Amino acid sequence: MIAKIIIKRRFAKENAPQILSLLNKIRSIAMNQPGYISGETLMQSEYPENLAVICSWQNMEDWHAWKNSEERKKYEEMLEIYQTRPTQYEEYLLGTTFHQEQ
Repeated sequence: MIAKIIIKRRFAKENAPQILSLLNKIRSIAMNQPGYISGETLMQSEYPENLAVICSWQNMEDWHAWKNSEERKKYEEMLEIYQTRPTQYEEYLLGTTFHQEQ
């Protein structure tokens, strides 16, 4: 089942070029990972220091393999230097398997 991941970050307002460079590097590496489908970066209109990345993966296992990879962790550590709070992750599956009991 397709995995949709929302990654929320809040950055200090300074250092935008370094932050964007790191985000682009992570995305370019992710694009070559097994199961990667797509990703987009959103900036909150009233609070541009708040960014969200929404990415799609073939399944949750592929996402977790990328999320837990040493290569990704290295770039996450670089991003954390510029963040004002920890990264927040929300993991979803496309569609629903929710069944009501009758």
